[in-house]
Amino acid sequence: MIIAAMFLSCGCRTKKPMTDTPDIAKQTEEIKPVINFSEQSTWILGYFSRDQLTRLPHSEWYLKGYDEYQFNTDAVNKLTDISVDNISIKIVLGTWCPDSRREVPRFMRILDIWKFPPGKVTLIGVDNAKLSPVGEYDKLNIERVPTFIFYKNNIESGRIIENPVTSLEQDMVNILIRNE
Repeated sequence: MIIAAMFLSCGCRTKKPMTDTPDIAKQTEEIKPVINFSEQSTWILGYFSRDQLTRLPHSEWYLKGYDEYQFNTDAVNKLTDISVDNISIKIVLGTWCPDSRREVPRFMRILDIWKFPPGKVTLIGVDNAKLSPVGEYDKLNIERVPTFIFYKNNIESGRIIENPVTSLEQDMVNILIRNE
């Protein structure tokens, strides 16, 4: 009940979205099955590809969140000025978690606009105890999901944990320009 209240209390930005990003949901046939994401059979655990989020049962929330996110254009423009050469990102999420289902599609849309190389993004699925069958996963010290971990030259430079402080895109800029 608390999780549902937190999920419903989130607002969306009202700024006009850029039109040069793909409308993924419109490219796929709309299928709306009733899915209970708290059921373990729907969870993605361990390393996985982004493609798994664009297929059932996850496509409904992923594609909708991706297409509907209205980002801050100024922050995204600052982000696109940052070179991706020495940056990599790990995303730890739970497909059972409303925060992950809200923030991950938005984050992926920002990465697409930034033209961030998909090969530099690692997705790790966890269960509701925040555990994953990934070797050395415990060294990531994950307490809440989603957790977006940014690395510059293979050294952690910052995290966005569960919810952004300002916005995903502005928090990304703040993390990546810190200590330059």
